[in-house]
Amino acid sequence: MAPPAGRPSSQPAVSAPRKLLIISNGHGEDAIAAQIVRRLPPGFAVEAYPTLGDGRAYAGVCPIVGPRAQLPSEGWRNVKHSVARDISGGGIATIWPGLRFIRAARDSYDRVLIVGDMIGVYGCWVTGHRAIIYLDVYKTGFGRGYLGVDKLILKRTARTVFCRAAPLADQLKAAGIDARAAGNVMMDTIPRTGLSLPRSRPLGLTMLPGSRAHATANFALQAAALAKLPAETLPDLFLAVAASVDIDQLVAAANLSRVPDATGLGRLQGGSFDIRLVPGAAVGDALDASDLVLSQAGTATVQAIGLGRPSITFQTETDRPSRFRDESRLFGDARSVVAADPQAIATALREVLDNPSELSRRSGIGRDRIGPPGAIDAIIAELGG
Repeated sequence: MAPPAGRPSSQPAVSAPRKLLIISNGHGEDAIAAQIVRRLPPGFAVEAYPTLGDGRAYAGVCPIVGPRAQLPSEGWRNVKHSVARDISGGGIATIWPGLRFIRAARDSYDRVLIVGDMIGVYGCWVTGHRAIIYLDVYKTGFGRGYLGVDKLILKRTARTVFCRAAPLADQLKAAGIDARAAGNVMMDTIPRTGLSLPRSRPLGLTMLPGSRAHATANFALQAAALAKLPAETLPDLFLAVAASVDIDQLVAAANLSRVPDATGLGRLQGGSFDIRLVPGAAVGDALDASDLVLSQAGTATVQAIGLGRPSITFQTETDRPSRFRDESRLFGDARSVVAADPQAIATALREVLDNPSELSRRSGIGRDRIGPPGAIDAIIAELGG
């Protein structure tokens, strides 16, 4: 019943939720953004626009909006000629639907958060968005800095930019942009489920074959390298399987057998080793139980190295050397890059498995280079400001 005229209601006014649109452009970026959404306080109504792929990371987290773009590269720029293949594979045609959606959304949200590289920022600039919040998870501070055009567009489009490193933030501050280096958000958003992974050997190793189409071939090569190590020197083995990866294809490619168990996805068994399967949502639990990684992943490699788990990565003839050089400036000795050959990978493994002091040295380098967590609280505070 309404209160009598002239008498104020005893019910407090309820403010409308703040509408937030998140634009992310890649599997790793989607996962980071989904973790941010999970930690938002009450008072937000969130929708996500994953510009590339199916946006599976947002499942059960928030609604997905906007058109889906499927590209041959799946956004993976470590491979030579990936841009050319995307263009020939219909990439140009995916631009206009995305821009139309972003333009139509211009007056529908209170805040827009971009997670990824500058592509999303360019899209917002072209379509008239202003006062966006940009979380740059691409530039590291150890490779290429911001271009002059990047600074110009950010100054016109962004309210605040969150950078991974202080030198990057300083570049933007000098151009009159509100830029902050509050920590590395990748270290805030490592997926964990609390999965218990007991160890039976002195060391543990997590295999990260990646989440894209080449994950199956990557895993087969990793497994072939493990088969070259003496059984008594092998660590406990964990395989983090992204939701987009078909486990049966992994089994067939590596000529292994899958054994079910009562604790989860089961195990993969070969002649001399046994690999515990771990869902991608529990990759942080696997890293917590490990000392190093065999990794062909993107974001998960950074997170592993930041936790002090050195990475052994192989490079193929199709990989872009310039991208590997840029990444190596960041990772330093925390990542070993070897040829895509089982023996080369096995030799690199022995260098750290048989040398605790070298493992410890590389672990410390990784923690220093990647940086601490802490950005997510600053981002959430800005979203609510």
